[in-house]
Amino acid sequence: MQRPFPATLLYGGDYNPEQWPTEVWHEDMRLMKLAHVNMVSINIFSWALLEPEPDHYHFEQLDGIMDLLAQNGIMADLATGTASPPTWMSHLYPSLLPVTREGVRMSHGSRQHYCPNSPDYRRKTAALLERLATRYAQHPALKMWHLNNEYGCHTGSCYCENCAQAFRVWLEARYHDLDTLNFAWGTNFWSQRYYAWEDILPPRISPAQNNPGQTLDYWRFMSDSLLACYRVEEDLLRTITPDVPLTTNLMVAFKPVDAFAWASHMDIVSFDMYPPITARPSETAFSHDLMRSIKGGQPHLVMEQSPSQVNWMPQNPHKRPGRMRLHSLQAVAHGADGVLFFQWRQSKAGAEMFHSAVVSHDSSEQTRIFQQAARVGAELRRLAPHVTGSRVQAQVALLMDWQNWWAVEYQPGPSSRLHYWQLLLSYYHALHDLNVAVDIVAPDSDLSGYRLVIAPLLHMLRPGVASNLEQFVARGGSLLTTFFSGIVDQNDHVILGGYPAELRALLGIHVEEFDPWTKEMTNSVQIAEGNMQGTYPATLWGELVHLEGAKALGVFSCDYYANHPALTVNRFGQGKAYYLATQGNDELIAALTNHLCTEAQVAPVLNSPTGVEITKRVHSDGSELYFLLNHTDQPQSVTLPAGCFTALLDDKAIEGQVEIAAVDAVILRKNP
Repeated sequence: MQRPFPATLLYGGDYNPEQWPTEVWHEDMRLMKLAHVNMVSINIFSWALLEPEPDHYHFEQLDGIMDLLAQNGIMADLATGTASPPTWMSHLYPSLLPVTREGVRMSHGSRQHYCPNSPDYRRKTAALLERLATRYAQHPALKMWHLNNEYGCHTGSCYCENCAQAFRVWLEARYHDLDTLNFAWGTNFWSQRYYAWEDILPPRISPAQNNPGQTLDYWRFMSDSLLACYRVEEDLLRTITPDVPLTTNLMVAFKPVDAFAWASHMDIVSFDMYPPITARPSETAFSHDLMRSIKGGQPHLVMEQSPSQVNWMPQNPHKRPGRMRLHSLQAVAHGADGVLFFQWRQSKAGAEMFHSAVVSHDSSEQTRIFQQAARVGAELRRLAPHVTGSRVQAQVALLMDWQNWWAVEYQPGPSSRLHYWQLLLSYYHALHDLNVAVDIVAPDSDLSGYRLVIAPLLHMLRPGVASNLEQFVARGGSLLTTFFSGIVDQNDHVILGGYPAELRALLGIHVEEFDPWTKEMTNSVQIAEGNMQGTYPATLWGELVHLEGAKALGVFSCDYYANHPALTVNRFGQGKAYYLATQGNDELIAALTNHLCTEAQVAPVLNSPTGVEITKRVHSDGSELYFLLNHTDQPQSVTLPAGCFTALLDDKAIEGQVEIAAVDAVILRKNP
């Protein structure tokens, strides 16, 4: 049974009172009330204080923090404290420390200095957590468990002997016998055949590139290993505190952790979001849509975002006035039911002392950052009764597959320029600019609720994916996939018989060969008729495509495949399947996505000027909330649908048109 999200919009930050004397704690409570904080994350890096020496536990300080939060009506997202083992553990259990692919054993002295397959780490984790959970199971402040922190952030992979042994166990469970493993890895190539399980190693540094199948399986294994660490904590907490929801903060664009595989073990999906100052609004929106989608549209939580500057980029400029507020409201607009910051009070020492916080080094409530945070808190409190319980509804799905990501970027490969996340973003940008709601889903998901599915660079076809796409199109859906799709199976074996393999009948094409381009090579796509008519620059990739029932909508303009198909469409059952054999520029992708949405009868939430983002959340009774976010530095105007609306932030009645100030937002409730 999944535990529910607290029935409000959560607001607060990562709170580290152990860095401060107790008199500062009371001042923090006063300031939190001024900022309308209702939840803080605590105890994230406190293991060394809770267990200063082996098996000697001290909870007195944490007792005081928990009691103080309860007295002030602030909920605790209580972390398990397991993200950074005490230094004495690395002396007692040296094999706990992770080993790089080059064979270098890392030291303590920062954080996350543990191998995820260390039996000592898992045993000590369980011992700490059993005491922690038992002690606070009935505490009134406890409203959520925060397991570990940013799994894999600094140790996304380890290559030590613990991992080698665990990898063999994992492989035996997956393949059962060595003949099956040897087939899956193609070990007859380069005389790599294995005759004993103990001969199998992690893909450590070797004279040439590692076996692709072995490397792919190691990505899978390490994601599963990190999840196994989470499961140690999950199982204990579900036994001791069965009614308290569990979360852990995932990270954006984080290749080592397959978030879809973790979702069923998390009651609440939360993540950390730190976009650079140059990030387009669509980049942050994509992250929210992914986190909302991995748990079927359930509200997610921004566990960490920066109030202003960070400290880990080469240069760390402040967020400009209004941007923190827009980031927070954008999160809610895309389905989040809470926003927390890292961190509440700015550290005076340590590696993150120049990372911004709600309360800065001068400790004043008069600072620009604190005043902005207090405004956001007040607005979220005002919005909570109207927003809580509503959902984002999407008719478009963008397919994302972590295992495909691991496989398609393996090097050496056809091109080092294939960056899966960026190619997904290129299509999401276009949909975002249209104000079209998007779910980010795995290829084996139920697609029956969508009208349009876009699957860029679907290089790996795992079992059932092709038939899932065929069923979707046959029922009347529209599908777009792109170059280098349908190439390998789940073992990273090329599917023989011609590209794009199992997608060949669906797409009505045969790709004779693919041509990865250097940075200096370009081409263009010519579309002779229709609403996409024009010539568009193309980069990255070209293919020699033959029609097998499909129609060519666009052709390459030059090179040896000049006048050969570049963009095709094939009728399949009641629907259509499109294929783009190159990476078009933004203009081509925008024209194509607009065409696909029109054909699939997918309408934007509302039309708006460039730079104005509009989303909609809907309650189960059909009532609607519109979020209008002006990301530009100029006032903008949006025409509303027929009817009367209430602006929820100031209670003004609005109809016809709404004016949005520069770097501002308007949230509207459509009146009955």
